[in-house]
Formats: sequence, structure tokens, C-alpha cells
Amino acid sequence: MNPALFTRLPGFLRNLTFWVLLSIVAGAITGYVDPELGVRARWLGDTFIQIIKLFIAPLIFLTITTGIGSMGDMKKVGRIGLKALLYFEVVTTFALVIGVAVTAVLQPGVGVVPVEGDVSDYVQRAEQFDWLTVLRENLTLQVLAGSILVGAVLGMLPGKQKILAPFYRTTHLLFRLLRWVMVLSPLGAFGGMAFAIGRYGIAVILALGKLMLCVYTTMALFVFVVLWWILRRCDVSLWRFLRYIRNELLIVLGTSSSESALPSLMEKLENMGCAKSVVGLVVPAGYSFNLDGTTIYLAMATLFLTQVYGVDLSAAQIGTLIAVLMLTSKGAAGVTGSGFVVLASTMAALDVIPLEGIALLLGVDRFMSEARAITNIIGNGVATVFLSLHEKELDRSAMARALGAV
Repeated sequence: MNPALFTRLPGFLRNLTFWVLLSIVAGAITGYVDPELGVRARWLGDTFIQIIKLFIAPLIFLTITTGIGSMGDMKKVGRIGLKALLYFEVVTTFALVIGVAVTAVLQPGVGVVPVEGDVSDYVQRAEQFDWLTVLRENLTLQVLAGSILVGAVLGMLPGKQKILAPFYRTTHLLFRLLRWVMVLSPLGAFGGMAFAIGRYGIAVILALGKLMLCVYTTMALFVFVVLWWILRRCDVSLWRFLRYIRNELLIVLGTSSSESALPSLMEKLENMGCAKSVVGLVVPAGYSFNLDGTTIYLAMATLFLTQVYGVDLSAAQIGTLIAVLMLTSKGAAGVTGSGFVVLASTMAALDVIPLEGIALLLGVDRFMSEARAITNIIGNGVATVFLSLHEKELDRSAMARALGAV
């Protein structure tokens, strides 16, 4: 076929966003009409995520190494890291408080009948949950620490720019390869959505619809109030920013994994004027320490289950819940099956409701994971913009070009 024919197609047919959105709809229809086929389509989503994961570690390593190496200032690295951790804690606290408040007011768990289910695997892993497990399984944190060390060493060497030149070339090549891989994102979105609907069905959504509505409402409240306010302080339009990263948001929606868009998010943040050193430090760290969507979900799911079992928490117990989640949510990105493992460990720490209660959430977790992942990626993007501004390393002209083109 003549490639020139593609240039004659209408603009929307050459837009990746259109194809991802179409694939999500097609996947949902496929899973509903033929659940067995939908379940079998899971390999498309899983394969796409696995391919994207191949890029994550090398891109984090190269981005941070070149950013710190070219900067050659470890005091600045420490300052950015400290600011990032402080920002993460403050914003995560807001997320927790909003999640607790909405659940306490709307009470989605009242009147819901507990169900039986096998959650022994999650319970066992929750009992074994500790910070050594997080550090051992969280490749992002390991690469982050290693690249900071390598970048610091290279930054002290004479002729560092010449040494770093191959790193820059490799980074450019990987991003070019990534853009080709992202052409497959509609297939990944189709497989992920077809599996979700085929495996769990529409009936599960309807049965726990109130909880899902509360979760999605709370996530929207957090994004369009808290994150909107933060970007407004940076004189950046939230709507333009969301339009700028719309492809990444749709990919996350289809695959239910924020990792699937991590590499391309880093590239887009750099293109919109955020400093390479800030992007390299904040985004990877944020995927372990700034999981706003996951934090909101854990708070709401825990309170939902207390309502299902008719357990009234005192103000002191709610305070304990928030304190426990401030810690356990930080390990959510580092453990396989993280959502339920961390939820089980949180419930075990509270010791007020049976751990088996999480079986009630098994069917709808896949659908709520989409809200978690989308909120996480937006939150990390906003954090990077905010910290770039405060480091006086936000290129306003590049940002105007990037956001003005959407």
C-alpha cells in the first residue's frame, strides 16, 4: 500500500487518541458480547504492558544519570529530593482526608451484604509484607538509587559532557523506539478492557455501583480541586495539561496500569519545559511515594468494609487509619498484586474487621484500578511541574508551545 495514502486520511484517523478510545469501546463490547473471547484477549494487554516495562528501567537510569551528571551538584539533587518527599507527604495527606470524608458522608457500604471468597493468597502476602519486601521487589527504587550514584560519580569526572554523550544518544534512541511501540497501544487497551468486562461482567459493576461512583467522584474531586489549585499556583491550565497528556491517560484507562505510560509521560514533561533532572528524580520517585489515586482507594475501601460489617470507627481509629495508610500506601507500587496486599496489611494493622472482607472487592477492583492509575499519573505530572517551577527550571516558552499546540 502506498504510504502517501495515510496522509490523505482525515486528521482524526491519524490520531492515536482516536484509535485508543475506539479500542477501549470495542474491548468493552467484545467482553460483554463474548466473555470467553474477552478473557482470552487479556494477553494483548499484558503483552503491551510487559513491552513498555522493558523501557522503564533503562530510561529512568539514563534520564537520571544524564540529569545529575550534567548538573554535577549533589546539593541540588538533595534539595530536589527533599522538596519532592515533602510535597508527596502533604498532597497524599490531602488525598487521604478527601477519601475518608467522602466515604464517611456517602456511606457506600451501608446495606451491602458480605460475600465469601478465597483471599488466602492476599492475606498470606499481607502477613509477610515489610519494607525489605518493598525494597527487594521495587525495581524502580533500585534503579533510582543506582542512577543517582552513577550520575553523581560521572558529574565529578573531568570532561563529563564527552562521557555523557553516549548516554544522551542512547536515551534519544530509546524514546524513538518507544514512540514506535506506542503505536501498539490500541491493541493493549483493547485487550485490557475486553478482559475486564469478560472476566467480571457488567453485573458486578451494578452490584457495587455506589462504591465505584464514590471512588470515581472522589478521584475527580481530588484532580479538579486539589491538583487544579496546585497548577493554578504555577499559572498552568489543568485542562490544557490534561489534553496534552490525553494519549497517556487513555492508555492507562485501557490497560489499568500507570506504568504503561510512565516513559512517554517523562518525555512529554521534558518537552513541555520541565528540567530533565527534575523529571528524572520526581517521576520515578512519585511512582513509589506519590500514589494519590491508590491512597484514596485504600482509604475508601477500608472504610467501605467497616460499613459493610457495621463497625463504627472512632475519631482516634480514623486517625490511626490515616497514619497507617501514610506508611502502607508507600509500598503499593513495589509488591505484586499490590492493591489487595496493601489493603490486607492495612486492615490487619487496624484489626477491626475480618480480612476475608476484601473478597467483596475482588470483582470491581479491576474497574477501580483504572481510576487509581489515572489519578496517579496526573498527580505525578502535576508534582513534576510544581517542583520544576520551584527550582526555577520550568521553561515557560517550551510549555507555551507544548500546551498551546493541544
